[in-house]
Amino acid sequence: MSTTHTATTGPRNSPRHVAMASLVGTAIEFYDYYIYAAAAVLVFNSQFFPKGDPSAATLLSLSTLALAFLARPIGSALFGHFGDRIGRKRTLVASLLTMGLSTVAIGLLPSYEQIGIAAPLLLCLFRIGQGIGLGGEWGGAALVATENAPAGQRGWFGSFPQLGAPIGLFMANGVLFLITWLIGPESMVAWGWRIPFVLSIVLVGVGLYVRLTLHESQVFQDVEKAGRTEQAPVSAVFRHHGGRVLQGTLIMTTTYVLFYLMTAFVQVYSKSPAAVSPAGHATGLGIPANTFTGILLVGAVVFGIFCLLAGKLADRYGRRLWLMGVTVGIMGFGLLMPQFLDHGTPLSVLAFIVVGMALMGCTFGPMAALLPELFPTEVRYSGASMAYNLASIVGASLPTLVAIDLNKAYGLWGVGLYLAANGLLTLAALATSRETSRLDLAKV
Repeated sequence: MSTTHTATTGPRNSPRHVAMASLVGTAIEFYDYYIYAAAAVLVFNSQFFPKGDPSAATLLSLSTLALAFLARPIGSALFGHFGDRIGRKRTLVASLLTMGLSTVAIGLLPSYEQIGIAAPLLLCLFRIGQGIGLGGEWGGAALVATENAPAGQRGWFGSFPQLGAPIGLFMANGVLFLITWLIGPESMVAWGWRIPFVLSIVLVGVGLYVRLTLHESQVFQDVEKAGRTEQAPVSAVFRHHGGRVLQGTLIMTTTYVLFYLMTAFVQVYSKSPAAVSPAGHATGLGIPANTFTGILLVGAVVFGIFCLLAGKLADRYGRRLWLMGVTVGIMGFGLLMPQFLDHGTPLSVLAFIVVGMALMGCTFGPMAALLPELFPTEVRYSGASMAYNLASIVGASLPTLVAIDLNKAYGLWGVGLYLAANGLLTLAALATSRETSRLDLAKV
C-alpha cells in the first residue's frame, strides 16, 4: 500500500516550504519554554511578586511554569477542533500568533512595583496564553510535515518539526548566554531579561510569512470535499479513538520524562552546591552556571543531529521496531545514571548529556510521524495534539516535582529507576500498537 495519498487535484507545497513551515513553530515553542523557565528561576520572583518574603515569591514564580502545562490540553482541544473543521493552515497561523504574542507581552509587562497585583495576574494570563498556543502548535506542525510528505518519507519530513526543539533550546541558551556576557548579571536581572522575550517577535514574523503561503494538505481537502469533517472532532476522537489517544500518550511519555530529567533535574543537580542529603546521597555538583550552559549547547547540537537521523531510520525500519529498541536503550541509560552523575565532574556531565540527547533525538524524531498516523484525517489534528499534550502532563510535570525528592531519598538510582519504569509503560503501548509507516494517510 502506498505511503501517501496520491490525489493531485490541488496545488502542492514544495518540500522545502513544508520543512520550514513545520520547523519554525516548534523552534519558537522550545525557545519560549527555555527563556521563560530561566526567567522564572532568576528574575520573576523579584519583578512580578512582592519582595517581603523571598521564599514565597520564588515559589510563586516557579509555580507559573505549571500553568502552561495545564493550559496545553485546552489548546489541543481548541485548535484541534478548528484544525479538523476548517483546515490546518489557518489554525496553525492562529496558534502561532497566540503563542508568540503572549511571549512578547511578557517581555513588555510592567513590574509589581509599577502596577501592583495586576503584574502577577497578567503574567499568569500571558503564561496561560503561551500554553494554549503551544497546545495547538505541535499537532498542526506535525500534520503539515506528514500530510505533505513525499511517498515513503513521512518519518524524514516529520523530523523537521521535531528539529525545532534542539534549535529552540540552542537559541534560548545562546541568547541568554550572550546577553549576560554583554551587559552583566545585574543588568540582566534588572532589564536585560526582557530582550529574549521581545526578540521572539522576529521568529513569529518569519513563521507567519512561511505559513500564510502554505497550501492546505490534499488529504484534508479531500475529506472536506467529501463532507466527512466532524462537527465536534475532539468529542469524536475520544468517543471512537480513545484507545489510540491512550496509546499515543504512553508512547510519548518516556520521551518527555527523559527530556525534562536532562534539562531540568540535571541542570538543578549540576548547578547546586556540592552537598549530601540526610540519607547520604549527593544533591549537587557545584558546576558553574556558564559551564553547564555550554554543556547544554553541545547537547542541543547532538539532539538535532539524531532527530534527523532517527526520522530516516524510522522510515527504513518502521516506527514500532525502531522506537521499541530506543526505549530499551533509554531504560538502560536511566539505570546507568549514577555512573555518570554520582559525584560527577563537568566531563562526566557532558558525557551524560551527549548520550541522553542522542537517545532523545532517536525517540523524539519519529514522533511527529507516528502520532498523526494513529488517527484518521477527520480527527487527526485533535487526536495527535491530545496524545502529545497529555503526555506532557504525565511525562514533563511529574519528573520536575519528584526527581529531586527521589534523589534525596534514594539517590540517582531512584531517579534512573523512575525513568526505566516509564519506559515499561511506553514499551507496553508500542507492543499493543500497529506499524503505521506504510499506511496511506487517506485510509487510516
